[in-house]
This record gives sequence, structure tokens and C-alpha cells, in this order.
Amino acid sequence: MGKIRFGLYGYGKVAHLHAKAIAASGNASLVSICGRDPDKAGAFARSWGIEARSSAAEMADRDKVQAVIVTTPHPLHAAHAIECLEAGLNVIVEKPMALKVADCDAMVSAARSRKLSLGVISQRRWYPSTIRIKRAIEKGDLGIPLLGQVIILGWRDQAYYNSDPWRGTWEHEGGGVIVNQAPHQLDLLSWFMGPVSGVSGSWINANHPYIKVDDSAVATVHFANGGLGSVFVSNSQKPGIYAKVYIHGSSGASAGVQTDGGAMFIAGMSGVLEPPYNDLWTIPGQEKMLDGWKREDASYFSRIDPTWHFFSLQIDDFASALAEGRKPLVTGEDGREAVKIIEGIYESAKIGRTVFY
Repeated sequence: MGKIRFGLYGYGKVAHLHAKAIAASGNASLVSICGRDPDKAGAFARSWGIEARSSAAEMADRDKVQAVIVTTPHPLHAAHAIECLEAGLNVIVEKPMALKVADCDAMVSAARSRKLSLGVISQRRWYPSTIRIKRAIEKGDLGIPLLGQVIILGWRDQAYYNSDPWRGTWEHEGGGVIVNQAPHQLDLLSWFMGPVSGVSGSWINANHPYIKVDDSAVATVHFANGGLGSVFVSNSQKPGIYAKVYIHGSSGASAGVQTDGGAMFIAGMSGVLEPPYNDLWTIPGQEKMLDGWKREDASYFSRIDPTWHFFSLQIDDFASALAEGRKPLVTGEDGREAVKIIEGIYESAKIGRTVFY
């Protein structure tokens, strides 16, 4: 079977990174794009030597597209993903999968009913440092993962929010740090800890008077295995400090990763300043491996472009899964777990009590 023919739905900054990722993939090729503004879609298409179409159905019919990456603003993810699925196309949707769990359920149902694949962009699962934690959990080195932490101390300035008209609004972005910067770390938390069963959280706007949404939030997450998670995320710390995910197991051992360091990556606007690395590891007999791993990971990152390389690895897996008739490594059901946390924070803040799933 030849390369899987991909289309893009949406032509914003992150779409260009996905185009680079597909170009580097051994299993995928980019053939067309669609979006609501034909001029912008046409300009994108010309820059990449592909076709511009008016809809997912037209991409499927005229370009024989097999899979689409949805890169439109967050509130549109569900509608656009379902449009693609109804056109018979497999779908990878950018993070977050949607803003509501009910929308995730509708997306999963649309894929299942048509025997199509649905995935969610979660490229940090391909970091060597996060894979180490997942493998340690699977091997039982931590015992049962019972306590998890997400800490994001980031920064976004007014120029960032002015860079696109949809940023910083409930209507067009769907929220702030919770829906835009935190989903990758929330995804890792649920990947490590398992299904989410409840969320209690609150949010504030600490120092961004020019936006209407949250820039900081805290939450407690309940997991089906009886574990708890602590979430502390903020875009209010100049110039951006770090993002970390820590897991503590029933054995007393802990493992952690700094996924982002310094001023954090902005798709299409900045680079990745620091390689992610394991900064906590107390598994007996492995405590002294951190320095070696950090050198290995720094060397690896020096040889790639981390702004799109890990997209390419996930796209490769999705394309391979289609060719092999298996599930991709990240499914719609997986992406739904992070949305539970996102929805749960906003809803529990609104009603003043824990939201259970």
C-alpha cells in the first residue's frame, strides 16, 4: 500500500507545522486543504503545492484523501471532525479534542459507526522522556500510579493574544490556559494515571486584563484507580519558567519530566528553547541514570526540529495504523480523558462542587 493521502482542515500557524511533518513522513503525503476562507486556503495550497477545496467531502471526492488533520480553532473541532468522518475520512484532530465530553462522545460515535479511525494530536507522548515514564509504569516500577502532578508556569503577552483574532475569547478559543497551553500536560497525566473519574477546580485571570478568559487554574483530579492528581497551570509568570508532569507510585518511587523549559513554544511563532528531560527519578537502582538520559535527549533534540518532528512521528503511526488495520497509538477515547479535566475545571468552578464522570 502506498502513502496515506492526507488533507488539512484549517490553514493557521499550526497547519504549516503539520504540513512539514507530513512532508517528512515516510507513510503520508499531503494532497489538499480546505477551510472557510477560500483565499487563505488557496494561499496555503500554493505555498505547499497542493489543492484547495471547499469542504472535506470535496477533498475526499476530488483528491482521494483518506485522512484529515483538523487544525481549526478549538470550538470548531467537533463539528469539523464529524464533517470529515461523515465524508468517509479518518481524522486526527488537534488538541484539545473538543471542549465538551459530549462532543467527544459524538466524534467517537461517528467514527465507530463508520469503522473509521479517530486520533488526537498528543505529540509529547513521543518524547523519549515521557516514554520512559510510561514504560516504568507498565513494568510496575512505580507500583500503582496514585499521585500525579501537572505544573505549568508559563507566560503569554499581549502580542501573543493579538496575533490571531480568536485568541483570548470564550466564543472563538473556548477558554485560556486550560484549553490552549495545558492540554498536552493534561494528556500526559491521564496517559500515566488512567481514566479520569472526577474533577474539582477553579480559575482566575491574574494579570491579563486584555483577554476575557482564564490565565491561571488549579484543580484536583480523581482517577478510576483511586489515585489523585494536582493541576496548577498558569500563563502569568514572566518570561515563562517550565512545565512539568510528576507521577508518584504506591511503591514510594517517583518519576517526572520537564516537558517545556523557559518561554514556551508557540506554534508558528517561536521555537522549542529547551529539550524535555526527566528531572525526577527515584526508582531503586535507576536513580543515577538521569544525567545520562539528559545528555542523550539533548543530543537527540540537537538533530531534529522539535517544532514538527514529533507531529511527524504521530502522523506516521496514524498512517501505519490505517495501512495495518489497527488502532493508532492515540485514539479519540484517549483524547476524551484530557477533555474531562478541561470541562471539569470550568464546570466545577461554575457549580461549586466536584464534577464526576
